[in-house]
Amino acid sequence: MIANLKGRIEAIGKEYLIVSVGGIGFKVYVPTSFLETSEAIGRQVELFTHLHVRENELTLYGCNSEDELALFELLLRVSGVGPRVALAMLSTMPPDSLRLAIAQGNAEVLATVPGIGPKMAKKIVFHLKDSVEVQFGPEAIPFLTEADADVIAALTSLGYSVAEAQAALQSLPDEEMEIEERVRLALAYFARG
Repeated sequence: MIANLKGRIEAIGKEYLIVSVGGIGFKVYVPTSFLETSEAIGRQVELFTHLHVRENELTLYGCNSEDELALFELLLRVSGVGPRVALAMLSTMPPDSLRLAIAQGNAEVLATVPGIGPKMAKKIVFHLKDSVEVQFGPEAIPFLTEADADVIAALTSLGYSVAEAQAALQSLPDEEMEIEERVRLALAYFARG
């Protein structure tokens, strides 16, 4: 099995990198968040990889860290979650946020990931809730209420990532207000940034 790759970026695709290692180009599917930071062709990169074997295909998936790879492989344990769906989850939110949403049983946040419906989100929470380890520190995301999930859903439907939506959510005052007002204030957060 190919555990990791160290090499030079030869090409960047929509969902993948071509990494040249010893004269061989490996096509590695990576989270889009990693693609956004890998804009320099010719740059050296190290990826921690998972080789997905199917009947007629070998596909390589890469992650930025061993921690991210461990979460990717943990997601693959859930029936119905394939490598593309696991990659979409890592593309949509940082590993710590993803772990926290699973640990808190917050299926609403998981359901905002493209390709994950409410039923699959609940299935992921059910199967992995006791398997994820969450480091609760000062930067941990607080438990999301139904109103918070509605704000995240509204912002992601407008094209913001879940991570961006969560950052905007954290900027909101703690007082109770209508969902429309919360969304308006969250949008104002993006206008300030």
